[in-house]
Amino acid sequence: MHSTNLLLEEPIRMASILEPSKTSFFPAMTKIVGTLGPKSRSVDTISSCLKAGMSVARFDFSWGDAAYHQETLENLKLAIKSTKKLCAVMLDTVGPELQVVNKSETPISLEENGTVVLTPHEGQEASNSLLPINFSGLAKALKPGATIFVGQYLFTGSETTSVWLEVSEIKGDDVVCVIKNTATLAGSLFTLHCSQIHIDLPTLSDEDKDVIKKWGAPNKIDFLSLSYTRHAEDVRQFLTENNVLNSDSVSPPSIQAREYLSTLGDLSQTQIFAKIENVEGLNNFDEILEEADGIILSRGNLGIDLPPEKVFLFQKSALHKCNMAGKPAVVTRVVDSMTDNLRPTRAEATDVANAVLDGSDAILLGAETLRGLYPVETITTVGRICAEAEKVFNQDLYYKQTVKYVGEPMTHLESIASSAVSSAVKVKASVIICFTSSGRAARLIAKYRPNMPVLSVARQSLIVRGLFPMLADPRHPAESTSGTNESVLKVALDHGKASGVIKSHDRVVVCQKVGDSSVVKIIELDD
Repeated sequence: MHSTNLLLEEPIRMASILEPSKTSFFPAMTKIVGTLGPKSRSVDTISSCLKAGMSVARFDFSWGDAAYHQETLENLKLAIKSTKKLCAVMLDTVGPELQVVNKSETPISLEENGTVVLTPHEGQEASNSLLPINFSGLAKALKPGATIFVGQYLFTGSETTSVWLEVSEIKGDDVVCVIKNTATLAGSLFTLHCSQIHIDLPTLSDEDKDVIKKWGAPNKIDFLSLSYTRHAEDVRQFLTENNVLNSDSVSPPSIQAREYLSTLGDLSQTQIFAKIENVEGLNNFDEILEEADGIILSRGNLGIDLPPEKVFLFQKSALHKCNMAGKPAVVTRVVDSMTDNLRPTRAEATDVANAVLDGSDAILLGAETLRGLYPVETITTVGRICAEAEKVFNQDLYYKQTVKYVGEPMTHLESIASSAVSSAVKVKASVIICFTSSGRAARLIAKYRPNMPVLSVARQSLIVRGLFPMLADPRHPAESTSGTNESVLKVALDHGKASGVIKSHDRVVVCQKVGDSSVVKIIELDD
């Protein structure tokens, strides 16, 4: 792991800390993913979330049916139209998630040092002595002494809604557990997590595939969050297996993957984010990173799969690997307490800032916006913390570190991207404008973490730190005739002026293709 100090080299004037922050059209360079649900699905609330800084809306299919999520999505479209704020759509699969089924929804109180039985017989009523689960193979996977966590939102730090169990005995298909803490489980479904235990279930269930085909494809989702990714093969196999259902052709896996997505309602632009949630995923992280388009560090489950003293080490190492690969990294579970409170804890505020300094592209909010009491305020608070952390991010040190890591000779595109950032910093440009229809060049520019916004034409920019799309559709022409380039440049400059990030006499760095050549040019604006 590489240890670097990402704070400014100059000492910070302590008095300056209390100076009010300047408002900006872009709340922060770091993006915010908000999970939409009961407390955040109305048009008015979604509109407020967009204005506060949410740039990706997450639809969590571990609860709620397709009709429910479709209604929420339609509200999102209305909010986007009214606010004129772009927002990408992320579909989060359920994956091999184990659940406790509480059909009556009666709160279940569990007392410390008591016993409770986990049974695969879902027809039975849940009680303080019996918890029905949705997996028949649990008894075979566990041994006495194994650790199990159960809760609607696993171990937030205030352990009254999650329970820690220790396996004491295996009785046939049932698992007898000792209760380690007093808790009350409320709701119809609770997540069950077995610490460092392999669960023999497919990463993508038939239900997940059905949702992707019947909901994701018609809605042309931007991102697919692949829950419980444990191996690189999970990403490949999901894509290639499903492609076989839609095509008779025999192609390399990567081609099959995109071909499959394109057969499902033109999803060739959809990016797959591998969600790392357990030790299996951690052990295979490098291979998964190579295969996926991005990574989500799901610190909820992973945080209880690892010893507490190892969580920070994984985060810093994983984010560094994602940064050097030029792939977006998303961190979860940062302000759990804001689910019920208007202000985060001191530790949580510091945690958000450290995620930014560690190199996170985006912060993902789960229960905080899905069922939390203050979804808009949470997004606003997280955005402000991110913006403050970005001010002290040592871009110069990070740039040199990244160039050294990449080494020489660089690829043509990487050389252009790094040069664009270097030029923008040296001339103190207001923005970098990048024209590529695929978005690859824009992501490479973002890899070098310029301290000014990068305007691009790719919709997937909405989850990459520092990238801001000015056109919703990545298929707009961006690299054809000089006339087209000039017209798109005018649109970009007008967009920058309207948003307040470009002013008279500012310098702008432009990265674009002219014929077969990639060009970086510096423009100084007139009045």
